[in-house]
Amino acid sequence: MPLVSTLRQTFAPVVDFVYPPRCPVCGTAIGNQAGLCLDCWSELAIPGEPACATCQRPLPVETVGAEARCAPCLAAPPRHAGIHAATIYGAISRKIILAFKHGGRIAHAGMMARLIAARLPVMEGEHTVIVPVPLHRWRLWRRGYNQAALLAAELAKAGRGTLMVDALVRTRGTPSLGGLGRNARTRALLGAIAVHPRRRSALAGKSVILVDDVVTSGATSDACVRALLQAGASSVRIACFARVIDEGSPKGVSKEQAPGTAKAPGAA
Repeated sequence: MPLVSTLRQTFAPVVDFVYPPRCPVCGTAIGNQAGLCLDCWSELAIPGEPACATCQRPLPVETVGAEARCAPCLAAPPRHAGIHAATIYGAISRKIILAFKHGGRIAHAGMMARLIAARLPVMEGEHTVIVPVPLHRWRLWRRGYNQAALLAAELAKAGRGTLMVDALVRTRGTPSLGGLGRNARTRALLGAIAVHPRRRSALAGKSVILVDDVVTSGATSDACVRALLQAGASSVRIACFARVIDEGSPKGVSKEQAPGTAKAPGAA
């Protein structure tokens, strides 16, 4: 790794000369290859306080108390130990995700993972395993990469845990979940995600960070969390780049700027 870092630093000026660094969202010239321009950076919605003590969903500004919980968590307490999202899904995060997930811009993984890592708690004394949400082999073949696995690898490089890229597998293909409601997503995922048989013993008693690029209804992450806990994981936290805020948002507040969110500080 030191050699790779040295080579990267050595050839960075050449790369910047041939491919001048530009903001991946708007194309504005920027200072390095792994960042956003100041305008786009300032438009990212970062989760803030107050937030649900269980899932970190933003709550109305009048909410008080460190143990306040959102309506969905009160109605159906989740199995996971928390959701840690780098951003609230909005115009800027959507463009980054689409370019990363469908546009082949895999170089965004480092920047996205750094923002995710900043939201994760430090779990001292725990043996943490980092597990990406899996893709079915046919979808992996068509896309060429698993975007969640790329993010998980970057988090492991940052020292947030041990990467176990094949801990979960898709046992069958599922239709695209875009446009489906929560119940339809849950039905589509029944029995579709399982722990790899050779990884069950390695997961027993471990604290797991489940990684995905975006959490929408939570159906996919719920299926993953269920499988991991059944395999003996002690706890599962969900880490993602963007989280869609919908049914739990205060009435009249958009997904892009709900109470409890904040603009990213204007430092690039």
